[in-house]
Amino acid sequence: MTGFDLTRLLAERGGERYDLHTRHLNHQLPRMLHTIGFDKVYERAEGAYFWDTEGQDYLDMLAGFGVMGLGRHHPVVRQALHDVLDAQLPDLTRFDCQPLPGLLAEKLLGHAPHLDRVFFGNSGTEAVETALKFARYATGKPRILYCTHAFHGLTTGSLSVNGEDGFRDGFAPLLPDTAVPLGDLDALARELAKGDVAALIVEPIQGKGVHETPPGYLRAAQDLLHRHKALLIADEVQTGLGRTGDFFAYQHEDGVAPDLVCVAKALSGGYVPVGATLGKDWIFKKVYSSMDRVLVHSASFGSNAQAMAAGLAVLAVMEDEQIVAHARHTGDLLRGRLAELIPKYELLHDVRGRGLMIGIEFGRPTSLGLRGRWTMLQAARKGLFAQMVVVPLLQRHRILTQVSGDHLEVIKLIPPLIIGEREVDRFVGAFTAVMDDAHGGGNLMWDFGRTLVKQAVAHR
Repeated sequence: MTGFDLTRLLAERGGERYDLHTRHLNHQLPRMLHTIGFDKVYERAEGAYFWDTEGQDYLDMLAGFGVMGLGRHHPVVRQALHDVLDAQLPDLTRFDCQPLPGLLAEKLLGHAPHLDRVFFGNSGTEAVETALKFARYATGKPRILYCTHAFHGLTTGSLSVNGEDGFRDGFAPLLPDTAVPLGDLDALARELAKGDVAALIVEPIQGKGVHETPPGYLRAAQDLLHRHKALLIADEVQTGLGRTGDFFAYQHEDGVAPDLVCVAKALSGGYVPVGATLGKDWIFKKVYSSMDRVLVHSASFGSNAQAMAAGLAVLAVMEDEQIVAHARHTGDLLRGRLAELIPKYELLHDVRGRGLMIGIEFGRPTSLGLRGRWTMLQAARKGLFAQMVVVPLLQRHRILTQVSGDHLEVIKLIPPLIIGEREVDRFVGAFTAVMDDAHGGGNLMWDFGRTLVKQAVAHR
């Protein structure tokens, strides 16, 4: 009998967490966390909150980059995983058809009735890779179009349609794909006229900067694509499963019916990695055109019982607890409360988004004193002011947020979809206090800004 004891192992070695990462994993992560004061030690989590070793609670407005749609450790999802483990299913035999993948596919397709089939993988980037492969094969064309500032993942195919050079630099050669400006139908038409485009992949709301596609763009782009026998791929890895106040974000616009839809993140329940690519019947039948091609695209852990059980539990909770409507209502409340602050603070320029995917953008102030401080930060590195806001939100108010992207003066809020008015009040109160400090010349905040400037200059 094995002597492995996970509880004892964590008790004995848990205090080494930052040293272990420094020695054996990405050494820059602990370095970054130490620099900005994010090197906390969290002991447990539930719903939208963490607790540290001193028993203090922290409000999570990040949700693990959107993975924790139902918050952490939802009891229904936990029970589903206990049940599937206890069932001792003959999982991943490779030569049978277990019921859970079919049941989860059926549930997912019920939210996208124009689509017919699902491929299950293990992550968002794998869902995107699947869509890229399927689009190329089904159309017989090599090139994928993507939007500037898009983010679709970091594996090689997904990286080829990543709109941020910082992620792409040093990893060439990539696939011969082409960026078009978000919302620019003329640019899309020019590329389609070349005759070699398989698809356009687009986030209905971009995660980097929280930019929404202009009204009517998705429908018009879909029509253009179909006219040129190309496909529309909707990347709903972050925006899907209720995040924006509809089950899928593309459903905000009438008449939009993507040929392929990528989902992941919240489908996992925060427990078991899972990705899914939903598509039209004819696309799947072209890819899997004969028994000889039955395994032409597959995933070793795809459709595993634990992931499927988690996904089924997540969809059941979303229906039973009316999560989509709740996210829409809470998102409208939070966005509205924040937008009311724009006239009060000259550094606050915009509040945008849908549902519980919200971008808070900062910009150049008008008053002389603030303008000088703003210019100092911008000269060192764009994005430092947003980081100056994120840090006191955590250190002073115990609220976890993120800057929306490198060199962006935007904070992105993607909290668990279960938050309510109590969490809205807490965030708005804390954000107001930070803005008061920034505009009032609070020394603590601007002193930290000078520290960030030194770090930015030192690492140029």
